[in-house]
Amino acid sequence: MSKKVFIKTFGCQMNEYDSNRIYDSIKNIGYFKTKDQSNADCYILNTCHIRDKAKEKVYHEIGRIKKLYEKKNKPIMIVAGCVAQAENQEMLNRESYIDLIIGPQSYHKINSLLETFEGNKIEETEFDSVSKFRYFDNIQNDSSKVSSFLTIQEGCDKFCHFCVVPYTRGPEYSRPFKKIIKEAEALIKNGSREITLLGQNVNAYSYNDCNKELRISNLISELEKYNELKRIRYTTSHPIDMTEDLIECYSTSKKLMPFVHLPVQSGSDKILKLMNRKHKIQDYLDIHDKLKKINIEIKFSSDFIVGYPGETEADFKDTLNLLEKIDFINSYSFIFSPRPGTRAASLELIDKEISKHRLEILQEKLFNNQIKFNKSMEGSLIEVLAENKLNQQDKFFGRNKFLTPVIFDGYNENIGKVVKIRIENSNQNTLFGKVEKNMKAA
Repeated sequence: MSKKVFIKTFGCQMNEYDSNRIYDSIKNIGYFKTKDQSNADCYILNTCHIRDKAKEKVYHEIGRIKKLYEKKNKPIMIVAGCVAQAENQEMLNRESYIDLIIGPQSYHKINSLLETFEGNKIEETEFDSVSKFRYFDNIQNDSSKVSSFLTIQEGCDKFCHFCVVPYTRGPEYSRPFKKIIKEAEALIKNGSREITLLGQNVNAYSYNDCNKELRISNLISELEKYNELKRIRYTTSHPIDMTEDLIECYSTSKKLMPFVHLPVQSGSDKILKLMNRKHKIQDYLDIHDKLKKINIEIKFSSDFIVGYPGETEADFKDTLNLLEKIDFINSYSFIFSPRPGTRAASLELIDKEISKHRLEILQEKLFNNQIKFNKSMEGSLIEVLAENKLNQQDKFFGRNKFLTPVIFDGYNENIGKVVKIRIENSNQNTLFGKVEKNMKAA
């Protein structure tokens, strides 16, 4: 007898990938996806621990779910993901509505947990990446999206002092090369025309095959061979893993998009050292210059933390100076918030109003860069991979090579193709246009 599952995903692209793979697994034991969150036999929250108050947001969400099912049979309530890993047994002790706690490296156990569930509270949070991926390597990835995610690496060995990832995702682990390619082949067969390779430190990917080290550059080169695949991306990178062979891919690959998301976090060497980032600003600038020399068209985005403990006005000005040297076209910026268990959690915080003021200054500059860049696209003819038709609208959605969202007038037959779009106007985040008539799609 089939049952209904509703999965709500928070946070990063890797969580989105994980949610899809969880579903690929549990549908084999009779659980089928529903869009009706108020009518599910199993309710899964796939959580993220990166942002502020992540734990409390989970409890708030569970409170909302309780109300949905006040007069209905309670669903099996699963909390998965990084909050589950970080908080584990404490969540079961605090919230009786939760049935199962499953960490990111224990998803291969979800079928057996559901099949044997009899109301008992269970926590599974072991770090076992090898068993997890061996399990999922034998389950077809049925994603049929035009643009798909594909995890190649998990975990982190960098131990930045502000970051919880090593404690929620475990040590760095790289999947077998051939297994990744096999999964990519399935995605391409299902209709994927763009694949984004994922990892907490995706450019740290390293797999030994017959005494030969295979890196992300080798994966890109192999994916390049598939005619149906139009675009390749990867995220998220660390500057110290931006190796020469990967940089060279921007010269040799025709499908690797000229857009690099490379988190810098701060423009101050002093703050980078306090963060344990293991790179200096000059290292970052050298990477930027090498890539721009290969292809002047390459654009950058980044992540910034302001108000990190110890940040002075001079340190903050160093970050603003970096923005004068690099035109980041789309970046994420946040005020530092301590994560329990990290080295920075016990450090003295900077005055909240000072941090808030610095963030406003930084974001104004970053947002102006975005607006200026998007404005420069107006009137031009650009290539867009058409991904889908918007719900309840006679419009289509896609992205240009720089990952900028594009909403356009088009046709159903455009979906899955790279089409020429004439950009008519823009805002900070999005371009708007229409398909250029008589232009052949790729």
